[in-house]
Amino acid sequence: MAGCIKPKWLKVKSSNSSECHDTRNVIRSLSLHTVCEEAACPNIGECWQKKHAAFMIMGDRCTRNCLFCNVKCSSVPLPLDKQEPKRIAEAVCAMSLKHVVITSVTRDDLDDGGAEHFADTIKEIKAVSPKTTIEVLTPDFIGKGDAYKIIVDAGPNVFNHNIETVPRFYPSVRPKGGYFAALRLLSSVHDYSKIIFTKSGMMVGLGETEEEIFQVMDDLRYAGVGFLTIGQYLRPSSKNLPVNRFVTPEEFKKYENMAYKKGFLMVASSSLTRSSYHAGEGFMQLRKAARDS
Repeated sequence: MAGCIKPKWLKVKSSNSSECHDTRNVIRSLSLHTVCEEAACPNIGECWQKKHAAFMIMGDRCTRNCLFCNVKCSSVPLPLDKQEPKRIAEAVCAMSLKHVVITSVTRDDLDDGGAEHFADTIKEIKAVSPKTTIEVLTPDFIGKGDAYKIIVDAGPNVFNHNIETVPRFYPSVRPKGGYFAALRLLSSVHDYSKIIFTKSGMMVGLGETEEEIFQVMDDLRYAGVGFLTIGQYLRPSSKNLPVNRFVTPEEFKKYENMAYKKGFLMVASSSLTRSSYHAGEGFMQLRKAARDS
């Protein structure tokens, strides 16, 4: 098992710039949540300095307790804040975002899993900043029927749902989720809309084998996913799963090359890669690759 000392390629500099303060002030003044903070993302300093943030809607309490995640868990989260979509749109304008990532906690307590709230947020952003491209990172909507269609009909540019890990680890890493349910969601979105890009991401360093990683790639390609992110799992707290090993930059490059060979249009694979990290640049490359293919 890997120790607590991170290798040199995982060292990041903290940032206390005026731009970081500006980003923080916008988020605080509008009473918003970000996955940057709630998930203890290692890239928060870099992203906030660039005035980028991934907004987390529907509160800061998740109805699931995935053992890799730092977001707080509650079986009875707070009611939805109906004004939150408008405040998200206000933040997009205040930060002059060209590309925005909207994610959420999982809300198994809601009949539609929060799909309508996602759609309302997309519509509010489009109303005030029509040139901003929108990426959603959603829960799996298990047991919610075709709720995902509500989000797709609102017209995001990218629909992302993270597969997270290999199927062997789902019982221990994502006990209330389902590997094949995640694939069905991604496949359903791909079949329902041919103009929205689908995206997924996975963590490595939990003990998975190379063969298992490549099989996940095949499964995601079969589901129609065009954009793949692969990053190092980092233990956010002592309550979370330990890191099994630190994957080397050379291995991440190998994963990237293999993913492109398997037909992904865009691949981001590195130790610090996260779903929303450089998401805007990734989307631009994805759109260009789609035009050229």
